[in-house]
Amino acid sequence: MSSGRFITLEGGEGAGKSTQLRALAAALRVRGMEVVETREPGGSEGAEAIRALLLTGGADRWSPYAEALLFAAARADHIEKTIRPALERGAWVLSDRFLDSSRAYQGQGVLSDADILTLHRIGSAGFLPDRTLLLTLPEEEATDRAKARDGDVSDRIGGRANDFHRAVADAFARFAREESERVRAVDASGPAEVVTVRLLETIEDLLP
Repeated sequence: MSSGRFITLEGGEGAGKSTQLRALAAALRVRGMEVVETREPGGSEGAEAIRALLLTGGADRWSPYAEALLFAAARADHIEKTIRPALERGAWVLSDRFLDSSRAYQGQGVLSDADILTLHRIGSAGFLPDRTLLLTLPEEEATDRAKARDGDVSDRIGGRANDFHRAVADAFARFAREESERVRAVDASGPAEVVTVRLLETIEDLLP
């Protein structure tokens, strides 16, 4: 039995992660591979319950510390219940967001990147994807896409101020520079099918 692979899609609001995850999964299935599509926060029964807590309510519902701990707990359950079992049977797992989103979104202000990585080491033994695909878009285009998707209603994290989302984009870009073996930036502009081809090219070396 061939070994499974774990691929994550990352990026800011409106980058097209969900759309591209579905397209990438379909392309891999055409090649005869079992593919598990999942997301964060969520992806398992326990993690989905935590997702509901994280993404609803007022902006001040959770302190930065509580929020980071909830994300880490959801991820630990997600890995244990969904990701590892799928990989062990040889499936490919595609996740819409993973650790790098916590690093980019929660690793600012009172919590550092090192703090988020420490929580991940404690909760999930430092488990990392085989490849992380960072979808990149100019800020204005990403904002327009997110607004077209959500209208005037967004969750408590997506609805934060523009300067917060700029800092998130800067953090993602830093990960791609500093961890280029794992994190690959992919231009998400243009027709969706063209972006899917770019993503496939970025994981070609991992395909059986």
